[in-house]
Amino acid sequence: MTIIFKENKPFIEGVSLNDIISTQATPFYIYSQEVITDSFNKLKEALKSEIFFSIKANSNQGILSLMKSLGTGADVVSSGELERALRVGIPPKKIIFEGVGKSKKDIQYAIHSNIRQINIESMEELTLINHIGQSLNKIVNIGIRLNPNIDVQSLDKISTGRKSDKFGISIDCLAEVCESIKASNHIKLRGISCHAGSQLCKIDIFKKIFITMKEASAKVLSHDLQIEHLDLGGGFGVNYGNEKEIDLQEVGALVKKMFDDTPYNISFEPGRYLVAKAGILITKILTTKENGGIQYLITDAGMQTILRPALYQALHKIQVLKGQINSKLLYTIAGPVCESSDIIAKNVILPKQQAGNYIAICDTGAYGAVMASNYNSRGLPAEILVHGKEYALIHKEEHISEIIKKDIIPHWLKN
Repeated sequence: MTIIFKENKPFIEGVSLNDIISTQATPFYIYSQEVITDSFNKLKEALKSEIFFSIKANSNQGILSLMKSLGTGADVVSSGELERALRVGIPPKKIIFEGVGKSKKDIQYAIHSNIRQINIESMEELTLINHIGQSLNKIVNIGIRLNPNIDVQSLDKISTGRKSDKFGISIDCLAEVCESIKASNHIKLRGISCHAGSQLCKIDIFKKIFITMKEASAKVLSHDLQIEHLDLGGGFGVNYGNEKEIDLQEVGALVKKMFDDTPYNISFEPGRYLVAKAGILITKILTTKENGGIQYLITDAGMQTILRPALYQALHKIQVLKGQINSKLLYTIAGPVCESSDIIAKNVILPKQQAGNYIAICDTGAYGAVMASNYNSRGLPAEILVHGKEYALIHKEEHISEIIKKDIIPHWLKN
């Protein structure tokens, strides 16, 4: 999302950013409904497949309500995310429960909620779900999440489809899994799926994934089992500054070419692609300083507000709201957290800044607020959704008093 300047004043859609800043303490996230809607429509038109929004990218109830209005299903990886999806009214039959570590309680909740399917990620999980189904006298709909053993050449920490990664069941075990399903009386196979990783930008990678999954589907069918759905994952690359985004039309053409004659429906589970570009993080410059020849801007947003730069060394474009245009400096932007890794951006050329100015950290709609924490006893940030000339607070900023209330002092330590 790009901030639009009208008469040197910043706007998001038709809303003055200065108006929001005047009433909302920083740091805070702001999302554009228009950008999310456009991203969804672009993806839907290109792929012509069923879309399940990966809730882990942005689980705010306001965002999920928007996704429901667009017609997406939900891809959840915890019982908490499942409850979020149900609370906003996403139909249970449009919810898929994945996740490598589901508890017995998680599985029971999913079964009682009558969701579309629970994707198994191990043989032990298959056995557990069958036993739970037997105890409840229910037939449980399942899918198989396969590990395609494909190196998508993405960041190591967001790769999920290599043989050594913890996710999914190895394709080498597919025959054994099929026979176990046939021998189980309280489960029904609905489909298979995979997710090879994030930030996929090359059509050759998608081609490898599609070929692997089509072959896997054929193997399942050869075991006299039926498949209603084949989920090809998500991972569509987003350009944070240096990446080349995938051509969705090219992906859509490949889907049509490879799966038009198959007896099952195709679906995808994007998260980042739908929301990353829609969000920015507004932060205030607390102070400027020079250490060792480095010009620092110390901001009130840090790794407690946006973890990606510290965790992944991820890059986010920085946009200033004002500054001395005729004087530019090379800055490192750092947060207030007492950690050396609390660096948001390095070596960024910006108009000269001063304390009290505001800057925008761009493309933070995915894996931004959802990864925020209370480290250093700092409250979670507010979140705001913009729609045309309107905006609404969709998550209140958290204050220290609310955090402290959750702590309990044992009776023997009370005065």
